[in-house]
Amino acid sequence: MSDTAHDLTTTLWRWSGGAKGGDWFFVTIDGEVGEALSATALMHRLESGRRSGWGSVKVAVQVGETAWRTSAFPSKEQGWIVPIKAAVRKAEGLVEGEAFALQLRF
Repeated sequence: MSDTAHDLTTTLWRWSGGAKGGDWFFVTIDGEVGEALSATALMHRLESGRRSGWGSVKVAVQVGETAWRTSAFPSKEQGWIVPIKAAVRKAEGLVEGEAFALQLRF
């Protein structure tokens, strides 16, 4: 993981369904930061000779005072997506559809 911090404003959105049901919340990472994630994924694949699970890239995320580690996943429709867990949404008062600041390191 690099020391480069990518600051962006994004919006929380909900995905419903899946094998176990329930709602999952994500943010979309696109534009320059999405391109940097794609380049990082390609570099990892070239260095290791294999693709990580679902093509993901490990990231460190910070929203407000809350920081955690997760993975960014490529999405054919939306560039990259990063899950935002319930504890973070609650701690930082995140609401679906409202923009907020997020910092991403990878």
